[in-house]
Amino acid sequence: MGYYSMYGHVAKLAEEIEKGASSVEGVEVKLWQVPETLSDDVLTKMGAPSKKDVPIITPAELAEADGVIFGFPTRFGMMAAQFKAFMDATGGLWRTQQLAGKPAGIFYSTGSQGGGQETTPLTAITQLVHHGMIFVPVGYTFGAGMFEMEQVKGGSPYGSGTFAGDGSRVATELELQQAFHQGKYFAGIAKKLKGSA
Repeated sequence: MGYYSMYGHVAKLAEEIEKGASSVEGVEVKLWQVPETLSDDVLTKMGAPSKKDVPIITPAELAEADGVIFGFPTRFGMMAAQFKAFMDATGGLWRTQQLAGKPAGIFYSTGSQGGGQETTPLTAITQLVHHGMIFVPVGYTFGAGMFEMEQVKGGSPYGSGTFAGDGSRVATELELQQAFHQGKYFAGIAKKLKGSA
């Protein structure tokens, strides 16, 4: 699983997705983050906390995975530039179609309810399509949690999500449960696809 997280919201979802995927027997999960493109000085001015101690992924490591879930915050309704820069570095994998046929999922964080909970994953799917990856949405498999109307909840049929607000909001228990579910659901699909190959 590869992600980018500036303020920690996507990292928190990634941890829950990792737990969910790890709960599937016979599945090994690796958690990676993509390289930061901003200088420490800029990150400090933006109030970004220190990054978690998670290994930095290289494009070549994607080819070794049986499936990948990508996570990122939104910037103007699309994936953050840091994650896009990483995807742009996968041109060699694209040229040889090394990711073709691999399952891929998406999760995300947005600043507000109208800030890209559907446009962010929808625009990110183009990256998967060019690589020939198989998009595995969470759909409505999370059940009643998908229809929650009493509390603010991120996520959509595309994948799990959260709202960052001004940065002080943390993922709710329901959002974390959806992330766990996505990891478990995705790992089950990836395991089935690997077993049928």
